Amino acid sequence: MQNPFKRREEERQIQDMKRLPPGQSLTNRFPVLHYGPIPPTNLAGWDFKVFGQVEEDQTWDWEAFNKLPRTKVMLDLHCVTRWSKFDTNWEGVSVRRLIDEGLIRPTADAHFVVQHCEQGYTTNTPLDLILQDNFLLATHYEGQPISKEHGFPMRGLIGAFANPDQEKSAYLWKGGKWLRGLEFCTEDQLGFWEKAGYHNEADPWKEQRFAR
Repeated sequence: MQNPFKRREEERQIQDMKRLPPGQSLTNRFPVLHYGPIPPTNLAGWDFKVFGQVEEDQTWDWEAFNKLPRTKVMLDLHCVTRWSKFDTNWEGVSVRRLIDEGLIRPTADAHFVVQHCEQGYTTNTPLDLILQDNFLLATHYEGQPISKEHGFPMRGLIGAFANPDQEKSAYLWKGGKWLRGLEFCTEDQLGFWEKAGYHNEADPWKEQRFAR
Protein backbone atom coordinates (compact mmCIF):
# COMPACT_ATOMS: atom_id res chain seq x y z
CA MET A 1 0.00 0.00 0.00
CA GLN A 2 1.28 3.45 -0.88
CA ASN A 3 2.30 5.65 2.03
CA PRO A 4 0.23 8.81 1.39
CA PHE A 5 2.69 11.06 3.24
CA LYS A 6 5.65 9.75 1.23
CA ARG A 7 3.67 10.06 -2.00
CA ARG A 8 2.75 13.67 -1.27
CA GLU A 9 6.39 14.53 -0.53
CA GLU A 10 7.48 12.88 -3.79
CA GLU A 11 4.75 14.76 -5.61
CA ARG A 12 5.90 18.08 -4.13
CA GLN A 13 9.46 17.38 -5.28
CA ILE A 14 8.24 16.59 -8.79
CA GLN A 15 6.19 19.80 -8.82
CA ASP A 16 9.25 21.78 -7.78
CA MET A 17 11.09 20.27 -10.73
CA LYS A 18 8.22 21.45 -13.00
CA ARG A 19 7.58 17.90 -14.24
CA LEU A 20 3.97 17.51 -13.04
CA PRO A 21 1.40 18.89 -15.51
CA PRO A 22 -1.60 20.81 -14.14
CA GLY A 23 -4.42 18.69 -12.76
CA GLN A 24 -2.21 15.58 -12.42
CA SER A 25 -1.28 13.54 -9.32
CA LEU A 26 1.75 11.31 -8.86
CA THR A 27 1.33 7.56 -8.59
CA ASN A 28 3.93 4.86 -7.98
CA ARG A 29 1.56 2.24 -9.34
CA PHE A 30 0.87 1.62 -13.02
CA PRO A 31 -2.96 1.76 -13.36
CA VAL A 32 -4.56 -0.40 -16.03
CA LEU A 33 -7.07 1.47 -18.20
CA HIS A 34 -8.43 0.52 -21.61
CA TYR A 35 -11.66 0.04 -23.49
CA GLY A 36 -12.93 -3.51 -23.93
CA PRO A 37 -11.39 -6.88 -23.00
CA ILE A 38 -7.74 -7.83 -23.30
CA PRO A 39 -7.38 -9.48 -26.72
CA PRO A 40 -5.84 -12.96 -27.06
CA THR A 41 -2.37 -13.02 -28.59
CA ASN A 42 -0.89 -15.66 -30.88
CA LEU A 43 2.68 -14.63 -31.68
CA ALA A 44 2.86 -17.25 -34.43
CA GLY A 45 0.16 -15.34 -36.31
CA TRP A 46 1.06 -11.83 -35.18
CA ASP A 47 2.23 -9.24 -37.67
CA PHE A 48 2.72 -5.48 -37.82
CA LYS A 49 1.86 -3.47 -40.93
CA VAL A 50 2.93 -0.05 -42.18
CA PHE A 51 0.77 1.24 -45.02
CA GLY A 52 -0.97 4.24 -46.56
CA GLN A 53 1.12 7.19 -47.70
CA VAL A 54 4.44 5.34 -47.83
CA GLU A 55 6.66 4.47 -50.79
CA GLU A 56 6.25 0.76 -50.01
CA ASP A 57 3.99 -1.09 -47.57
CA GLN A 58 5.80 -3.11 -44.92
CA THR A 59 4.78 -6.16 -42.90
CA TRP A 60 6.90 -7.71 -40.15
CA ASP A 61 6.08 -10.89 -38.26
CA TRP A 62 7.09 -11.11 -34.60
CA GLU A 63 10.51 -12.58 -35.33
CA ALA A 64 11.30 -9.95 -37.95
CA PHE A 65 9.98 -7.11 -35.81
CA ASN A 66 12.35 -8.09 -33.01
CA LYS A 67 15.30 -7.83 -35.41
CA LEU A 68 14.58 -4.14 -36.10
CA PRO A 69 16.88 -1.55 -34.46
CA ARG A 70 16.16 -1.28 -30.73
CA THR A 71 15.87 1.88 -28.63
CA LYS A 72 15.72 2.45 -24.87
CA VAL A 73 14.17 5.54 -23.31
CA MET A 74 13.14 6.85 -19.88
CA LEU A 75 9.82 8.71 -19.87
CA ASP A 76 7.25 10.30 -17.58
CA LEU A 77 3.71 9.08 -18.31
CA HIS A 78 0.65 11.31 -18.02
CA CYS A 79 -2.84 9.78 -18.23
CA VAL A 80 -5.94 11.79 -19.05
CA THR A 81 -7.55 10.26 -15.92
CA ARG A 82 -5.18 12.51 -13.92
CA TRP A 83 -2.38 10.18 -12.77
CA SER A 84 1.27 10.61 -13.69
CA LYS A 85 4.08 8.09 -13.31
CA PHE A 86 7.70 9.19 -13.49
CA ASP A 87 11.06 7.80 -14.65
CA THR A 88 9.66 4.73 -16.39
CA ASN A 89 12.06 2.68 -18.53
CA TRP A 90 11.02 1.33 -21.91
CA GLU A 91 12.54 -0.54 -24.83
CA GLY A 92 11.25 -0.97 -28.33
CA VAL A 93 11.47 0.39 -31.85
CA SER A 94 11.69 4.07 -32.76
CA VAL A 95 9.63 5.08 -35.79
CA ARG A 96 12.00 7.96 -36.36
CA ARG A 97 14.94 5.56 -36.52
CA LEU A 98 13.10 3.28 -38.97
CA ILE A 99 12.54 6.27 -41.24
CA ASP A 100 16.11 7.53 -40.82
CA GLU A 101 17.40 4.09 -41.85
CA GLY A 102 15.02 3.87 -44.82
CA LEU A 103 12.96 0.98 -43.48
CA ILE A 104 9.84 3.17 -43.67
CA ARG A 105 9.63 5.81 -46.42
CA PRO A 106 6.68 8.18 -45.99
CA THR A 107 5.61 10.11 -49.06
CA ALA A 108 5.96 13.89 -49.13
CA ASP A 109 2.24 14.36 -48.45
CA ALA A 110 2.15 12.14 -45.34
CA HIS A 111 1.36 14.39 -42.36
CA PHE A 112 -0.63 12.20 -39.97
CA VAL A 113 -0.56 8.65 -38.61
CA VAL A 114 -3.43 6.44 -37.45
CA GLN A 115 -2.47 3.69 -35.02
CA HIS A 116 -4.52 0.55 -35.72
CA CYS A 117 -4.86 -1.80 -32.76
CA GLU A 118 -6.57 -5.09 -31.99
CA GLN A 119 -10.39 -5.17 -31.99
CA GLY A 120 -10.67 -2.17 -34.30
CA TYR A 121 -9.39 0.41 -31.81
CA THR A 122 -7.59 3.42 -33.30
CA THR A 123 -5.89 6.59 -32.17
CA ASN A 124 -4.42 9.37 -34.28
CA THR A 125 -1.41 11.69 -34.09
CA PRO A 126 0.42 14.14 -36.30
CA LEU A 127 3.41 12.54 -38.00
CA ASP A 128 5.67 15.05 -36.22
CA LEU A 129 4.70 13.54 -32.86
CA ILE A 130 5.37 9.97 -33.99
CA LEU A 131 8.82 11.05 -35.16
CA GLN A 132 9.88 12.39 -31.77
CA ASP A 133 12.25 10.49 -29.49
CA ASN A 134 9.51 10.21 -26.84
CA PHE A 135 7.31 7.99 -29.04
CA LEU A 136 8.15 4.30 -29.13
CA LEU A 137 6.77 1.04 -30.47
CA ALA A 138 7.31 -0.49 -27.05
CA THR A 139 7.83 -4.16 -26.28
CA HIS A 140 9.54 -4.00 -22.86
CA TYR A 141 8.90 -2.14 -19.61
CA GLU A 142 11.49 -2.05 -16.81
CA GLY A 143 13.51 -4.76 -18.52
CA GLN A 144 10.63 -7.21 -18.96
CA PRO A 145 8.15 -7.84 -21.80
CA ILE A 146 5.14 -5.59 -21.29
CA SER A 147 2.22 -7.32 -19.62
CA LYS A 148 -0.99 -8.27 -21.41
CA GLU A 149 -2.79 -5.55 -19.45
CA HIS A 150 -0.41 -2.91 -20.78
CA GLY A 151 -0.45 -4.03 -24.40
CA PHE A 152 1.60 -7.21 -24.91
CA PRO A 153 3.26 -7.89 -27.24
CA MET A 154 3.65 -4.30 -28.46
CA ARG A 155 2.06 -0.92 -27.89
CA GLY A 156 2.51 2.63 -29.00
CA LEU A 157 3.95 4.70 -26.19
CA ILE A 158 4.03 8.49 -25.82
CA GLY A 159 5.60 10.06 -22.75
CA ALA A 160 7.56 13.09 -21.61
CA PHE A 161 11.22 13.59 -20.87
CA ALA A 162 12.30 14.94 -17.49
CA ASN A 163 12.76 18.29 -19.23
CA PRO A 164 9.20 18.92 -20.51
CA ASP A 165 10.51 21.47 -23.03
CA GLN A 166 12.63 18.83 -24.77
CA GLU A 167 9.80 17.39 -26.89
CA LYS A 168 6.07 17.91 -27.24
CA SER A 169 4.13 15.31 -25.26
CA ALA A 170 0.58 13.91 -25.11
CA TYR A 171 -1.65 12.02 -22.73
CA LEU A 172 -0.98 8.30 -22.65
CA TRP A 173 -4.03 7.31 -24.72
CA LYS A 174 -2.27 8.71 -27.80
CA GLY A 175 -0.20 5.52 -27.79
CA GLY A 176 -2.39 2.53 -28.64
CA LYS A 177 -2.18 -0.78 -26.76
CA TRP A 178 -2.01 -4.06 -28.75
CA LEU A 179 -0.79 -2.13 -31.77
CA ARG A 180 -0.91 -3.91 -35.14
CA GLY A 181 -0.33 -1.20 -37.71
CA LEU A 182 0.54 2.38 -38.62
CA GLU A 183 -1.39 4.07 -41.41
CA PHE A 184 0.33 7.15 -42.84
CA CYS A 185 -2.26 9.68 -44.05
CA THR A 186 -2.45 13.01 -45.85
CA GLU A 187 -5.29 14.24 -43.62
CA ASP A 188 -6.14 13.75 -39.96
CA GLN A 189 -8.65 11.03 -39.03
CA LEU A 190 -10.13 11.00 -35.53
CA GLY A 191 -9.51 7.86 -33.51
CA PHE A 192 -11.79 6.00 -31.07
CA TRP A 193 -11.57 8.36 -28.09
CA GLU A 194 -11.28 11.45 -30.25
CA LYS A 195 -14.63 10.60 -31.84
CA ALA A 196 -16.04 10.18 -28.32
CA GLY A 197 -15.11 13.75 -27.38
CA TYR A 198 -11.50 13.57 -26.21
CA HIS A 199 -9.21 16.38 -27.33
CA ASN A 200 -7.47 15.75 -30.63
CA GLU A 201 -4.07 17.10 -29.56
CA ALA A 202 -4.05 15.89 -25.91
CA ASP A 203 -1.22 18.08 -24.61
CA PRO A 204 -1.03 17.45 -20.83
CA TRP A 205 0.65 20.80 -20.16
CA LYS A 206 -2.36 22.57 -21.67
CA GLU A 207 -4.85 20.14 -20.01
CA GLN A 208 -6.27 19.23 -23.38
CA ARG A 209 -8.45 16.44 -22.03
CA PHE A 210 -11.72 16.99 -23.87
CA ALA A 211 -12.81 18.80 -27.00
CA ARG A 212 -14.58 22.08 -26.35
